[in-house]
Amino acid sequence: MNKEIGINQLKRRDFLRAGLVFGAGAAGLAAGYAAVPDAFARAVFAAKQNGMANDNVLVMIQLAGGNDGLRTLVPLTDPTLHDLRPKLAGPMVSQALPLTKDFGLNHNLGGIKSLWDQGKVAMVQGVGYPNPTFSHFESIRIWETGDPTRRQVDGWLGRTLAKAYDSNGHPLTGCACGTTDVPGALRDLQATMTVIQNQKTFGFTGGSEVEAAVGALYKGTPGIYGALFDTAIATANDTIATLRTSSASYQPMADYTDKVQLVYSSKNQLAAALQLAAELIVTGTGVKLLHVTLGGFDTHYTELNRHDDLMGYLDSAVSAFYKDLAAHGKADKVLIATWSEFGRRPKENASGGTDHGAAAPLLLIGDPVQGGLYGSEPSLTSLDSTGNLKFAVDFRSVYQEILGGHLGADSNEILGASFDRIPFLKAPVAVL
Repeated sequence: MNKEIGINQLKRRDFLRAGLVFGAGAAGLAAGYAAVPDAFARAVFAAKQNGMANDNVLVMIQLAGGNDGLRTLVPLTDPTLHDLRPKLAGPMVSQALPLTKDFGLNHNLGGIKSLWDQGKVAMVQGVGYPNPTFSHFESIRIWETGDPTRRQVDGWLGRTLAKAYDSNGHPLTGCACGTTDVPGALRDLQATMTVIQNQKTFGFTGGSEVEAAVGALYKGTPGIYGALFDTAIATANDTIATLRTSSASYQPMADYTDKVQLVYSSKNQLAAALQLAAELIVTGTGVKLLHVTLGGFDTHYTELNRHDDLMGYLDSAVSAFYKDLAAHGKADKVLIATWSEFGRRPKENASGGTDHGAAAPLLLIGDPVQGGLYGSEPSLTSLDSTGNLKFAVDFRSVYQEILGGHLGADSNEILGASFDRIPFLKAPVAVL
């Protein structure tokens, strides 16, 4: 039996089971996929002729689980901290890396402290949203959609892809690295995005034979379904080819080492994910929006060493990423931003940890940043009715500055409103 006959006899259900799975207009791949909107919708977006506003890149780092802001940006001189955290406060204050007379960084953020000293780190204090929820699921959805009312379903980065970038139509414009899941922030049925766990294994499940079977199975599919399938396969093949070329031409200029095997999350490979992000940026793949995740921040117990480990892990990966970008002459185009679904309660619990809280600081890192502290630190003596920190900065103010100031996108169109300005960028770009 020759190969062509064998392909033609491959059953449709076996092929779908092998890895090419449709859902929300997406083609499923072995270690990720390139998601494409409806073929006709893509034609509409292409007709907009928006082009891309600039060649800046955004890298969002999710600190999943709820990062403890008081152990990230440490209040050094407030005696109330010791009253609220008799076990946790001592080491975090005595070992902190001073930024000002009143605040210091976690002692394991030495690389980020070095970037702070160079004016390349901004910290926005007290970031949150009105009427906070302490559910991981609900709060993550709020941050991902940019909507505290929970009415929006599309992600804020997905909307950015669809509205500001999708006339480009390139499958790597928006990309989630080091995962097999679609981050909610990038979801939008009218946006093109790609999920890559490992660029070397990114391809059709089943290899070249299954890839060849595509034409035999769907060659005669008429109408919109055939057009959608053709678009999906073309997008997938384009992505595979681009990643192969990128991998062959990229030489890292920093040591990316996932040397800390954290028991807090078996999926923590932040350094590898950021190395992949650097590869996509350095080799000119056209990537604009990147998302990576570091998990393990739900520190209800034994937080002291656990959170320090996570801070050190974050610091090592981000420091290598910045060094790599700088060596390749790309650091001036890249903004790194952290986010977490909520902070931790200011009062420690009986298990040596902290429970779900509200406001917390965000880090903005890179050459585009105007370094310094922004917002205002929530008071430890004036907590809300649940015993949590009151937020001082709406998280959408941070998104607004990123969208308008770095990406050149219309933040009002994407977020649906305007918010107080937080000017943490050196030279905001013009919005088209």
